[in-house]
Amino acid sequence: MNLAKVVGTVWATQKYQSLTGAKMQIIQPVDHNKEVTGSEIVAVDTVGAGPGEMVYFVTAKEAIIPYPINLTPIDASIVGIVDRIDIF
Repeated sequence: MNLAKVVGTVWATQKYQSLTGAKMQIIQPVDHNKEVTGSEIVAVDTVGAGPGEMVYFVTAKEAIIPYPINLTPIDASIVGIVDRIDIF
């Protein structure tokens, strides 16, 4: 799993049929210090995250697992909202 910050929302009137009703967010990957670690990506939001929230996400084949419809073409999914990060 990877950390990211939600920085925007994608609105699409035309999309793959099984994605109808899915919320898509633009997320900025970050490390545990909240430093940017890569380019922004679009992820399907499966947990109801909002702008500015820290989230964790999965990519590749695992991105399809949290979505309720099998075989939906998803490259990244938000799977949790981060409440806090404790570093020891």
